[in-house]
Amino acid sequence: MAEQTPQETEQSRIPTVIADELHIVYRVNAGAKGRGSATAALSRIVKRGGEERGVRKVHAVKGVSFTAYRGEAVGLIGSNGSGKSTLLRAIAGLLPAEKGRVYTDGQPSLLGVNAALMNDLTGERNVILGGLAMGMSREQIRERYQDIVDFSGINEKGDFITLPMRTYSSGMAARLRFSIAAAKDHDVLMIDEALATGDRKFQKRSEARIRELRKEAGTVFLVSHNNKSIRDTCDRVLWLERGELRMDGATDEVLKEYEKFTGK
Repeated sequence: MAEQTPQETEQSRIPTVIADELHIVYRVNAGAKGRGSATAALSRIVKRGGEERGVRKVHAVKGVSFTAYRGEAVGLIGSNGSGKSTLLRAIAGLLPAEKGRVYTDGQPSLLGVNAALMNDLTGERNVILGGLAMGMSREQIRERYQDIVDFSGINEKGDFITLPMRTYSSGMAARLRFSIAAAKDHDVLMIDEALATGDRKFQKRSEARIRELRKEAGTVFLVSHNNKSIRDTCDRVLWLERGELRMDGATDEVLKEYEKFTGK
């Protein structure tokens, strides 16, 4: 069989997410203090079509364009407030575009949103609820239940899975969310700082699972301030600063420039 040229290889890749000159703008009602939310909403309806007085615009994502492909793990890096989480929420369809477009092939899943866990329910009940929210059948949840619990590690120091989630630490809750999300194969899975929680053993399990998801023809986006997690997990990195895409390329190349920029 003849070896594929780089151009043929590029053409044979299957796009899963395309951002085309994407702009996301938040509107913050600076004059809403002391006023009911219904009053503020009515004011927005009345004034729709023109500029609202007392409304501050925050341009969180500014003209970002990229294409992600099936089988890629893409890291998102940048300073706090650079637009990383906003970009993920836009890809997930949770934020409207002010300008530009986002196209996705398949169902994007944003970790912590799709697995909408409830504090008053036990961990056990939340595994079922979260699994259903991620699109798994009850049969699939039953089959994968023990693997989810074991992967999370929350039962290593007691039978916490039978306790309400309000008794969990933030790290335990984050590990359970990741474990539920990771139990399903995804078209596009977006993970926001989930690997920052837990000990190194859990991080290694998580990184290994992300690599498996890539092999199973999914696309993974990972937001992290931990450059080592990005290096160990991702083959490509998008670097955002002040809402703009500053660099898009191979992990080592982008991280090298980012570390020069941050001095770390």
